[in-house]
Amino acid sequence: MSFVKVEHLWVKYGAFEAVKSLSFSIPKGEVFGFIGPNGAGKTSTIRVMATLRMPTAGWVLINNIDVSSKPHLARRLIGYMPDFFGVYDDLTVNEYLLFFAAAYQVEWKKREKIIGDVLELTDLTAKRHSQVNDLSRGMKQRLGLARVLIHDPEFLLLDEPASGLDPRARIEMRELLKELKNMGKTILISSHILPELSELCTRIGIIEQGKLIAEGSIDEIYRSLDVKRNIHVQVANLTRDLIEMMKKVKGVSMVKEDLDRLSIEIDEKLIAPEDLNAELHKIGAKVRMFQPQAMDMESAFMRLTEGKVQ
Repeated sequence: MSFVKVEHLWVKYGAFEAVKSLSFSIPKGEVFGFIGPNGAGKTSTIRVMATLRMPTAGWVLINNIDVSSKPHLARRLIGYMPDFFGVYDDLTVNEYLLFFAAAYQVEWKKREKIIGDVLELTDLTAKRHSQVNDLSRGMKQRLGLARVLIHDPEFLLLDEPASGLDPRARIEMRELLKELKNMGKTILISSHILPELSELCTRIGIIEQGKLIAEGSIDEIYRSLDVKRNIHVQVANLTRDLIEMMKKVKGVSMVKEDLDRLSIEIDEKLIAPEDLNAELHKIGAKVRMFQPQAMDMESAFMRLTEGKVQ
């Protein structure tokens, strides 16, 4: 059952078409990676989903609520973190979050407890009484995420949450997003940091020139591109005859000898990694290590897109 549905969405700015009949869905509790070149239409789509812009045509449903006709109800379900958000430099972290707790109409007697909880989740407890202006860029990003969690939204819209962060801050943000995923939040993440998305997302959608050009799990998209998968294997009883037998297994396109292992290239349309493992045992290989290479989202992205903007 889809928690979020985008159906035939169009967004126009005068004669310019930023989004063209875009459709995708996100099941409850899943993390959807929304990727594409700059100018592809990601932010325009997200602004409609966040009730900040009316669509030219089409609709967005969040838990069966139309965000255009019932924005006040949809906003109760949404936590939106834009790529650039305002912070009030003359407030402390606690004052900043109290302000938004009031804006979200959180009961007064519950505010301090909720603020304490979101600060603990975002690892900002020690900064509760610090000036917002004194926080690092990474801490400000985590504070922005704490802000959108104040009203415990079911759906998080995160537009470039790791934008401008140094490597350590990106790792901290990634771990925080994993925790939110484990809490069962439904999440859409727009990002250019593709390797990190591959660790977080259950599904991805690739957009270019306002159109969705691919959608599915990373494995599904990778297989659709007919990209070969490498499997790193160590065999205890390796012989030349055994290597020749491996080459004859259906779906194996290449067997390459490295220093301490074999690199076996397979076509996943013909054989899955787990089936290759079974075949190796059948031909008498004593497999010591069997490690499929992780899918490379950047390779899939480059194959699918041409880097075009409108």
